[in-house]
Amino acid sequence: MADQASAVAFDEAPVTTRYWLSIILFAVTGVVDFFDFFVVGFLVSVLAPKWHLTFGQTSIMLMSAGIGAMLGALASGFLADRFGRKPLAVIGVLICGFSSGAIALIPEDGWIFFAGLRFFVGFGLAAGAAAAVPAIVEFAPTRHRTLITSLVVVPVAFGVLSASITASYLLPLVGWRGLAAVGFLPIILAVLTAVIMPESPRWLISKGRVREAQTSIRKLYRVGDQSFALPTLPAASPARFADLFAEQRRFWLTVLIWFGASTANYGVFLWGPTIVALLLGVAPQDAAKMFIYVSLAGVLGRTGFAFLAHRVGRKPCGQLMGYGTAISLALAAYFHNDFVGSVPLFLVFLVVGALFFDGGFSNLGPYPAEIFPVQLSGRAVGLAQFANGVGKIVGPLCLALIAGADNLVHPQATASAVMPAFVFLAGAGLLVGLAFTFLGVEPHGRPVALFGGNRAANATPEQMTAKTAA
Repeated sequence: MADQASAVAFDEAPVTTRYWLSIILFAVTGVVDFFDFFVVGFLVSVLAPKWHLTFGQTSIMLMSAGIGAMLGALASGFLADRFGRKPLAVIGVLICGFSSGAIALIPEDGWIFFAGLRFFVGFGLAAGAAAAVPAIVEFAPTRHRTLITSLVVVPVAFGVLSASITASYLLPLVGWRGLAAVGFLPIILAVLTAVIMPESPRWLISKGRVREAQTSIRKLYRVGDQSFALPTLPAASPARFADLFAEQRRFWLTVLIWFGASTANYGVFLWGPTIVALLLGVAPQDAAKMFIYVSLAGVLGRTGFAFLAHRVGRKPCGQLMGYGTAISLALAAYFHNDFVGSVPLFLVFLVVGALFFDGGFSNLGPYPAEIFPVQLSGRAVGLAQFANGVGKIVGPLCLALIAGADNLVHPQATASAVMPAFVFLAGAGLLVGLAFTFLGVEPHGRPVALFGGNRAANATPEQMTAKTAA
């Protein structure tokens, strides 16, 4: 009885140094992983003219990672719910790192090898996200979950920024192979994750693994010698992918917002450097320098959205992201041939737009893991990453289809395709805004549930702990 009287809800306890190390590790891994993903835009800006590639060949190179992400997300979401967050997080980062760095070793004119390795980059990136995003949400105390989980996504924008900076300075020094070889860096982070990161305590509780959950809680929360008795839950039937469909509103909300946001974001960042280089007649490294400003705007936008979401909630921020993206990309399309002095308005509106189409991802990233229960969280993030993968295909593909897949990548073909392609990307942003407006749900300030449906045990671990203490 003494233990019962001194029991505390672990969610209310201060967090440990290991908690912060895990969060920092997640953030750094996101930076490096997204460097690997976005550096392809700069590699292609070199290889397209060098290898005399058509729009069709170039688009296959750009969108192959999206296909890999679709398959990796679905498989890893299921596995993360079944076997835990930690092992899938480590495996995903390893796949991404080995595949990205290996591009440096492909033969000249080997665009098929390039596309094949990019497939596995996307697979690994989605696999890691399907495990890491639920872990980040499930680690966080409810009182500051919205802010912390959003801020973890902010450094991911430095992946785009670091790709821009690295490409602008390394390309002239080490060439495209040297730039591609930087992709091996995530391997180091995978090892650190295996050593530092504990398993998600909320996932362990949902599996009835109480002793392991208590050990994990003590690594993440400063509970001291106080008791935090956790109940042993009755056996639950394993969740299925079909259970995602039972939550129809959340299912379609997740699909629509991630498809729309991904289509707009990857369409800009993967084709943007090539478009700017060809329209302005500048070298790829100079186009990369211009995209530093777009990347910086993304960092600023992500930071702003993180604090704004903590203040007003996820749904209003999702609406702002969608409608802001639609307006800015529509203006970029309309004014793509115009200049203010020597400054292209196309680039100006991309910088403004990055506040929304890139910045809004700090609000969007944790969202699926917050609106679905722990039992389905990995699959929910996998569903989001599947829709994300579709967008990674549609975004780059739209310009190729509009310009003509058989045409060579050259200034005249690119200029004629910019306006209709970017109007399409603006429409993708509008889809995000409308989905949040009519389907959006608000998880801010609400504890994460363990199970879906009307199951009696569908309380949060924190509520169950408090009940046991009483």
